[in-house]
Amino acid sequence: MGVFVFLPLVLPLTALPIARLTEQHLHPRGAARLLTAISIVMALCSALCLALIGVVGTAQIPGNPLPDSWSDPEVRAALPYHETVGTAALLVLAVVLAAVGRTLVRHLRIRARARRALGRALPASSDVALLPDPAPYAYALPGSPRSPGRVVVSTGMLAGLAEDERAALLAHERAHLAHRHHRHLLATQLAGCVNPFLRPLERAVAYSAERWADEESAQAVGDRRVTARAVARAALASHRPPDAYAAFPAFAAPGPVPRRVAALLGPVPSTRNWPPAHTPAGLAALVAALGTAASALSALNAAVALLLVLKAVTPL
Repeated sequence: MGVFVFLPLVLPLTALPIARLTEQHLHPRGAARLLTAISIVMALCSALCLALIGVVGTAQIPGNPLPDSWSDPEVRAALPYHETVGTAALLVLAVVLAAVGRTLVRHLRIRARARRALGRALPASSDVALLPDPAPYAYALPGSPRSPGRVVVSTGMLAGLAEDERAALLAHERAHLAHRHHRHLLATQLAGCVNPFLRPLERAVAYSAERWADEESAQAVGDRRVTARAVARAALASHRPPDAYAAFPAFAAPGPVPRRVAALLGPVPSTRNWPPAHTPAGLAALVAALGTAASALSALNAAVALLLVLKAVTPL
């Protein structure tokens, strides 16, 4: 195991350059998918290595719940250990699991509360729920096995938009639902709970998801300027609805709205899902891919090493 067991805890740093460069060199769809995959793999590796460090470091402590053979001299000789580091790793892992559980429960609670409130106010007769509220907001409410996803928009939001801009808004939110962007957002939020070095990827994925929906909206209405104008106007007037449904993608979500507008006023982004190798983005993507592979291999190597040693000393 050695030092390799600690590598997955710091290797997420290799993904930071590509998180900054994807918006310039990749289609938002490819950027969102790539960064989400990197976040998931690196978060799982980080959690696994924390668990391995904790098990190895605390196996020698009297009274631990592990099998007695795990603290045999053969194990001490084969596996490096430090009780303080192991105990700290278990405490950090407990904090991580609590943060992941809190984030997941909060997400599910908000979704359930929103569906109940919407069901009481408006029956599910269409995929658009128009709420009689002067406050301007719009967001995509994910569906469930028993009810489809819906676009929630207030009358205050529609009142501030022209007819073609309203079409752009609805197309944007429908793209969030069709491509299940809330899953990308939730996955990267959970990954950020596991390893703080992954939080920049969470922000990058949130931006890429909005840009992805912007491009789908522009394609649906046939005019990129209309979508840009709708995004800008909605951002000027928009604020979160009551109860702050921050778990859902929103048309005018807080963030770099000027960059979204500028991108819509520019040319259609390339459809490539991987940047050219000779560009800075290509090099950053390669570094991120190598970092992800190294993280997975380090975690796998540490896990296999521990299992082989424990198998050798544990009686059948």
